[in-house]
Amino acid sequence: MKKFFLLIFIFYLSLIVSSYGAASSGSSGSSNYDKGASLIKKAKKLESKGKIEKANKRYEKALEYLIKSNKKKPNQPDTLNYLGFATRKLGDYEKGEEYYLLGLQIDPDHKGINEYLGELYVVTNRIDLAKERLSVLKSCNCEEYEELKEIIEGKKQSKY
Repeated sequence: MKKFFLLIFIFYLSLIVSSYGAASSGSSGSSNYDKGASLIKKAKKLESKGKIEKANKRYEKALEYLIKSNKKKPNQPDTLNYLGFATRKLGDYEKGEEYYLLGLQIDPDHKGINEYLGELYVVTNRIDLAKERLSVLKSCNCEEYEELKEIIEGKKQSKY
């Protein structure tokens, strides 16, 4: 009887181990979107420390991953948001705006897109359009609203 339970235990243990291995293996452990998003977060940290050149390299690499992600799964608002963000951070405001506007066609209330597009409008001196983005965020009770409001009011300097 002990041998029977031992065999059952070993069988279940081997199932658990093999399923864990299958779940953790994959093409590289994370999607192109995840890689791009991670690089953007790293770039933001570098930028906040004044390491602009290193940050820009991360934004460029993030763009590569996000473009691949967008080809595989087109028109995902979060992907378009980060595509807009990275291109904007690299100085291509026109392309960044295109990505943001495409994202808003899919999800007009996307907090990140509305905030970042509003920031782009401030930088490109289109304050009325920035205020439109702010009005979309007004009822969200979120940090995106507060961030954009401070930038529009000049209380906080946009880094973009």
